[in-house]
Amino acid sequence: MSATHFVDDTTVLVGRSMRHITRSLDTILSVTIMPIAMMLLFVYVFGGAIDTGTASYVDYLLPGILVLTVVMGVSYTAFRLFTDLKSGILERFQSMPIARSSVLWAHVLTSLVSNAISVAVVVVVALAIGFRSSAGVVAWAGVAAVLVLFTLAVTWIAVIAGLSAKSVDGVGAFSYPLIFLPYISSAFVPTDSMPGPVRAFAEHQPVTPIINTIRDLFAQQPVGGELWVAVAWCVGIAAVAHAAAMATYRRKTA
Repeated sequence: MSATHFVDDTTVLVGRSMRHITRSLDTILSVTIMPIAMMLLFVYVFGGAIDTGTASYVDYLLPGILVLTVVMGVSYTAFRLFTDLKSGILERFQSMPIARSSVLWAHVLTSLVSNAISVAVVVVVALAIGFRSSAGVVAWAGVAAVLVLFTLAVTWIAVIAGLSAKSVDGVGAFSYPLIFLPYISSAFVPTDSMPGPVRAFAEHQPVTPIINTIRDLFAQQPVGGELWVAVAWCVGIAAVAHAAAMATYRRKTA
């Protein structure tokens, strides 16, 4: 099947998924409300008691909140895919002359778009409560690229959950470990303030280098080797999860 056929099929299916989202904007709103509430809580309640070595706690906090926003957002990708699977629409697609992988890629690309909207809303709120960055266009583009890679990685994990879950509760449960990761990272406090074992885990899990890279880009600081660690985590997770998702999809639709 030609690449043009794949692109055309994926474009049509992305349009289908986006129409579902635009008809239920409460989905995006519910995704953004929790991260915004967390940001306001930490800035105005806990921020004064946390020493991050920065002039403004919201400047330190925002990268972690952006990662948390993406993690919460991809759970809806799993739910939408689970709904398609249970409704029988995937079998319907299989009977049509479309590229098999375009069905999954449509959900993944829709996740990128919807999460980009959520992230933009969170950034606007952060600016309203005092976030400031000296980053130029290139640095902002770097932040966007890191977030896109991270979104791709966790979305493919969500695809596996959407295809494998037996119930709606099971679909939602997959995101709990992912949501937990930012809390044991450098998202809210510096890792050097943590006890030894917790600090070791926080510094060697995927989320911390991603958050640190975004934070350095916002602050116009050299990103160093941590950027490549973040990219390696994202690309590695995305590659493994993509392969697993495609294998699960073939098994489900065989």
